[in-house]
Formats: sequence, C-alpha cells, structure tokens
Amino acid sequence: NAHTEAINTAADGVQISEYFPMLAKQMDKVAIVRGLSTTQGAHDEGNYFMHSSYTMRGTIQHPGIGAWLQRMEGKTNRTLPGSVCIGGGSVGGGAGFMESKFAPLYVGSPTSGVPNSKSNVGTGEFEDRLMLSNKFDQAFHDRYDQKKVRAYSDMYDDAVRLMKSEDLKAFDLSGESADVRAEYGDNGFGQGCLLARRLVENDVRHVEVTLGGWDTHNNNFQAVERLAGTLDKALGALLKDLERRGMLEETMVVLCTEFGRTPHINENDGRDHYPKAFSALIAGGGIKGGTVYGKTNEMGTEVVEGKTAVPDFNATIAYGLGLPLDQVIYSPSKRPFTIADKGQPIVSLFG
Repeated sequence: NAHTEAINTAADGVQISEYFPMLAKQMDKVAIVRGLSTTQGAHDEGNYFMHSSYTMRGTIQHPGIGAWLQRMEGKTNRTLPGSVCIGGGSVGGGAGFMESKFAPLYVGSPTSGVPNSKSNVGTGEFEDRLMLSNKFDQAFHDRYDQKKVRAYSDMYDDAVRLMKSEDLKAFDLSGESADVRAEYGDNGFGQGCLLARRLVENDVRHVEVTLGGWDTHNNNFQAVERLAGTLDKALGALLKDLERRGMLEETMVVLCTEFGRTPHINENDGRDHYPKAFSALIAGGGIKGGTVYGKTNEMGTEVVEGKTAVPDFNATIAYGLGLPLDQVIYSPSKRPFTIADKGQPIVSLFG
C-alpha cells in the first residue's frame, strides 16, 4: 500500500510530508492551521467561499480579499494594478459588487508579461487615436455621468498609464539571474512565484499564484508527489528569497485550497473531496513561525482542537494586513458586508 512518511522540520516538534523537503527547512517561518473545516465540498462553491468568506448566491457577487485591501487601503504604486492573479482566475477572487477598478489583472503565463501592453503604432499616432476616441466618447460621458460609465473610462486611463509606465518592467522575468529563476523551478507555478516577488517588490498589494491539478480522484500518490515537488521548490525559494531581501516581515504568504481530500483511499488509488478537515499555511507578515494551530484525530477525519471556519482564516489574513474587520461596506443594493463575514482572527499566530 502506498503511504507518505512524515519528516522533521526546522521547527521543533513540527513534522510535514516527505514530499516537502525544501519547505521543511523553512518551517521556522511558517504557521500551520490544521483545523480548517468547511461545508462547501464542490470546487466552485469551495473556491468562492475560500476567497470571499461568503457562500455562493445567485443574487450577488462578493469581493475577494484583494478587492477589500484596495478598497480599504488604496494602491501603493500608482501605475501598476493593485491586485494580480497569475496562472488562472479564482472563483470569488474578483471585485464582486465593488467597482471594476478593484478587480485583479489576470496574467496567464508569468513569462509572457502583460498581454497587449505594447502599442503597434508610433507614440504620436497612438496619442492621436486616443484623443479621437475620447472626443467620440465625450458626449456620452457628459450625458451619462454614472459610476459604471466612469469605471469604463477609468479602466482605459489605467491601461494607458500602465503601458507608459517604467514599472511595467516588473513583469519582465528576464531581469532576474538564471540562478534565481532556476531556484524557483522551470515551470509556470515556480516562475509565477518569482513574478509575485517582483510585483510585491514594486508595491503591488495583492498577488495570487494558482497551481491546479490537485483533484486526485485517481492515482493520488503519483500525482501528489509530482505536484508537491513543484510546490515545494517554488514556495521554499519564495520564503528564502523574501527573507534574503528583508521583505518577509512585511509580506504575508498564504497557501490554501478549497477543501481537503478524504483520509481513506478509494478503489482508483485516489482521494475524494473532504471539506470536514484540512490544513493551510501562513508565513511572514508578523506570523510567529514554527507554530501549529488546531488538531485532527489520528485518522484526520475530525477536527478535535482549534476548529477554524473559512471566515476565521480570512479574518486572520485581514488582521495581519491591519484591515478593520468590523468596517461595513454596502453593496449597490444597500446590503451590509464586512471583509470576513464575522470571522474571528487567530491572534495567537502572531508574534
């Protein structure tokens, strides 16, 4: 029977899977939340809940934490987007009912830069076309001076500002040495984590990097060993790199999923969806490294200590970012919402 061994880590008394040898060396910087539990056992619903702290409804779209961060704290870099998603979008991670300017910029491939950011005409001609476009639109904007119309023109202004910005080079990974790029791993997720570091360095407030493929209903052990190798190399490099640059204390690194996998192995040597008990990691951003919060029983089927609902986990992130958990923001239909829907932060994770 296939099984996974536990290995010791840089944190006394904390063990993790043998598939994460690089991360094991960094565990003195990491807190593990071992008692996560949710009722959302389908991918889209679980993903939405994990990103927004609210369950999916047909009548409203809730904002993700990147949108909340921008709405409450503003952008730090005037020309770069406040939020970027690399390697695939996330359900519930967008602007929701907030204005579109709080939505993330989606970057499919970390090595391709920002799509459509280069003009294929000369500077003078581009400016002429832009002036002509504004002239055509002016009467409409004057007649319909509404938030949604303004948002549309603001999007154009932001795009043009980004195209002209020197900071656009933050998206260019060729600015990194071959050694650093190799350290993160020669794959989309590894290079995505390196791009995330470059963006945070250039004052992008919120960056999400996605690594898919974990839906291991079949051949769980082969797939997880391969995926874990990619994740381990990239995350281990990111934590080491942030610390080396003096950025870890002010950068919160979060690793999570929408639900766990069944503790038992199915007939296809796979593991199925299991929302009842799973784990997540938080590092940096004032987190007390080498700590573990929550506990499951020996089989991993039940949380027996420190049960953590998804809104509590997101409240912990928001608390670490210094965001006001009780500040109410109203949707266009005047319904009140808070960043983590009454979630309570795990304050003991902070040093």
